[in-house]
Amino acid sequence: MPLRLGIEEEYFVVDPVSREVVPRAAAVVRRAAAALGERASTELVDFLAEAKTPPCDDLGKLDEQIRSMRSAMAAAAAAEGVRLAATGTPVLGEVIPAPIAAGPRYAESRAVYRGLDDEQSICSCHVHVEMPDRERAVQVSNHLRPWLPTLLALTANSPYWSGRDTGHACWRVMAWARWPVAGPPPYFESAAHYDDLVGTLLGCGALMDTGTIFWDVRPSARLPTVEIRLADVAPTAGDAAAFAALIRALVQVSAAAVDAGERAPDPSQEMLRAAYWLAARDGLAGTGMDVRTGRPARHRELAGDLLAHVLPALRDSGDLGTVAGGVRRLLTGGTGAERQRGAYRRRGRLTDVVDAAILRDR
Repeated sequence: MPLRLGIEEEYFVVDPVSREVVPRAAAVVRRAAAALGERASTELVDFLAEAKTPPCDDLGKLDEQIRSMRSAMAAAAAAEGVRLAATGTPVLGEVIPAPIAAGPRYAESRAVYRGLDDEQSICSCHVHVEMPDRERAVQVSNHLRPWLPTLLALTANSPYWSGRDTGHACWRVMAWARWPVAGPPPYFESAAHYDDLVGTLLGCGALMDTGTIFWDVRPSARLPTVEIRLADVAPTAGDAAAFAALIRALVQVSAAAVDAGERAPDPSQEMLRAAYWLAARDGLAGTGMDVRTGRPARHRELAGDLLAHVLPALRDSGDLGTVAGGVRRLLTGGTGAERQRGAYRRRGRLTDVVDAAILRDR
């Protein structure tokens, strides 16, 4: 039976005239709460508004929830005289230092992480997949690690930062990598091993609390799920739904490998770090590293390997058409980063990039 899944998305609040980011997230979230309740929330930086779907067991239902969620958030923003844009980094606006949202938790983050908070204007997509227990979540995490650079290349949607082209497809991951506990997770022998390392990091002050475990895969601290957190926010609801279905299939294949007693590949953190950078720099257009072998490989070929790897789970869930179609769109029409650059090339205006990324209330 397909596992239940859900997503969280973050969006930039932008001025509809200048298209620059503006610190109005708190007002947007207050208004969106009338439709979404606690599924609309603020984030560390007041340029960002977040929304969540409820858990869904069917991809069609998830797609409906994403579209409804985006529509409600867009309507709330419009009512406040602003717009929301689905880009991984801010295209326009002065963003350093970032305006930190009000509240004791964010004040504590400021005290602990200091200048890191200044450049935390980034929007991501988190996919949650239901797990029976934390032990299974940790073991599944091990099996996901070799595929993380490929997932990063597929979801790159952040080439611009504050008025300039960074030369990267995913600049968000470059900003994220500086945090003390972020990026690809280590290999864990067990949930106890995970808890022991987290306890050490908490004890020495590298973590504020378990909510600041920013590895790209982790057992959720508050839900019975494994959480995959490495993607830029998706350009469209359809892209988000296809990515979530791909993640669920990868989790299901990984869970089956755990059940069969298969030990996960264990690429070194150095290899994963290098593969991340290659994927973040060039997205699907470039050559990266197959961390299973240490050899160069085009990201397009690795995407094909990933699709073949999860094929049994996609067939079982009935999601093959959606995911294969989504990957095909990325390979032919480009990732979010390529689409952003395409929007810019048409007239040489970054305002067009923002306009193409704005959520619509329909």
